[in-house]
Amino acid sequence: MRLYAISDLHLDRRVNREAVLRLPDHGDDWLILAGDVGDTVDDLRFAIEQFGRRFARLLWVPGNHELWSEPSGLGGVAKYQRLVALCREHGVVTPEDPYPAFACRGRRYRLAPLFLLYDYSFRPPEVPLDGAVDWSADSGVLAADELYLEPTPYPTRADWCRARCSETKRRLVEARRADERLLLINHWPLRFEMAWLPRIPRFSIWCGTRCSEDWHVRFGAAVVIYGHLHIRGSYFRDGVRFEEVSLGYPRQWHPQLGIETYLREILPG
Repeated sequence: MRLYAISDLHLDRRVNREAVLRLPDHGDDWLILAGDVGDTVDDLRFAIEQFGRRFARLLWVPGNHELWSEPSGLGGVAKYQRLVALCREHGVVTPEDPYPAFACRGRRYRLAPLFLLYDYSFRPPEVPLDGAVDWSADSGVLAADELYLEPTPYPTRADWCRARCSETKRRLVEARRADERLLLINHWPLRFEMAWLPRIPRFSIWCGTRCSEDWHVRFGAAVVIYGHLHIRGSYFRDGVRFEEVSLGYPRQWHPQLGIETYLREILPG
């Protein structure tokens, strides 16, 4: 039994959606869907139905695209809750559920799906919070989240992020056990240094929160899984493995290779 992860499937793109249909069966393996599965509730439903037929268990965390408001007006916390409800209808583990255990080669791991969002703190110290968006826009970079990701009922996305971090930190403290290692799963990078996009460096303000900067050490993580950047890679910090597991838009991967090639094996690893 293996644990795999992938993010940023962007199933609103026909090429990506059709590639999911060609994925082979994985029997008893588990799969982490680490955010940006698509833009709509229907995109997530399609993913759950298709991957659910191919894997024994699914875990999901939201990305910014899942949280975008839909034409019906569904957005903010209400949309997140609708996505969680959809997952629960199909037995998919979400950040709102108990963290499941995963045994591998005689060791026990606790899989912790997180939803932390971002608070514009991934910026240089000389840039003030209230000037962060303008600072990025001055370089020609403005995230679509500013138009489509509503924080309702929170006043701002940063307020929503702070609430998520506070509650998640409490749960992680309670989840730690001496006989287990944690796997931290979040759509956005947990560390500022990981949020480096060479072509659009100022996009970093939409890439995470400094709140989680030391969580890989504080909570004794074995692996940190994330996406969002569309820059696949494996890194080590403080003895902890970090895995960026994104697929991306069709131009950012080779569809002829199939999605199977891009599934990242997390455990055994």
